[in-house]
Amino acid sequence: MGKGDTEPTPTTTAYRSVMEEYGYEVGKIIGNGSYGTVYEAYYTKQKVMVAVKIISKKKASEDYLNKFLPREIQVMKTLRHKHLINFYQAIETTSRVYIILELAQGGDVLEWIQHYGACSENLAGKWFSQLTLGIAYLHSKGIVHRDLKLENLLLDKRENVKISDFGFAKMVPNNQAVRISPSYRQMNCFTHLSQTYCGSFAYACPEILLGLPYNPFLSDTWSMGVILYTLVVARLPFDDTNLKKLLKETQKEVIFPSNSNISQECKNLVLHMLSQATKRATVLDVIKNPWVIKFQTEQPTNEIRLLEAMCQPPSLTIHQAK
Repeated sequence: MGKGDTEPTPTTTAYRSVMEEYGYEVGKIIGNGSYGTVYEAYYTKQKVMVAVKIISKKKASEDYLNKFLPREIQVMKTLRHKHLINFYQAIETTSRVYIILELAQGGDVLEWIQHYGACSENLAGKWFSQLTLGIAYLHSKGIVHRDLKLENLLLDKRENVKISDFGFAKMVPNNQAVRISPSYRQMNCFTHLSQTYCGSFAYACPEILLGLPYNPFLSDTWSMGVILYTLVVARLPFDDTNLKKLLKETQKEVIFPSNSNISQECKNLVLHMLSQATKRATVLDVIKNPWVIKFQTEQPTNEIRLLEAMCQPPSLTIHQAK
């Protein structure tokens, strides 16, 4: 509360006292979502700063409260990775859900680009290789993010990427994740199809825009392509103000500004991710890409091993596509 503020409203007091009961001192607002507000808070028991996402049950839709929110909490509980925002605790009361998360103090990558413009290729390489490690970890666990965008890439105080917002994340059932499908180049692991449209149009792959069942692993890599393009060019590759135009643009090869000094290796990687589904890079292709490997602080052997294992289902579970 600022000095000139009036008396706190009963609701403000209510959630502050709930938070205090659990040992959290709530500070300033650091973000707003459709159904909730994110605050900075101090966790007195561990003496650390955290982020608290407060979701109002009155404002949230039934679908969100009954389907997406429980799924988000379930997914986050299983995740532990240096490039993913850590989940600490969920607290539910009759009127609200409180989600306690790791605090990334450096803001988000979208704000960074809006402030400083295009990244140098070295910085883009650092951030993109960190994003790749985080997504490789997710995909190797059969989890898809489905809402990758610049504002969901947060930065810690050392400017390392932390992937956030698992509101649309989904655990793909194992038996569905291991079917051979010729259309996805025999990538057994990445053949589950989703029906739910998630995310933002500017980051959505053409099959989503066309309303077709889509492969969520490949929709994540398309969004990664949009992210890498935007890091090095400082604008989105596709104009999302007009859906018809957007659809046309996403079906063609993306164009880089003629005056940019982006390396061909980087451009080729973007083109491989922003391809039609049958030719699109999987995260396994991305993590093995020489341009990405150049920026890894250590060889991602563990991630590669896990992804490759996921792509080798036991022969008994293979259903040859008719």
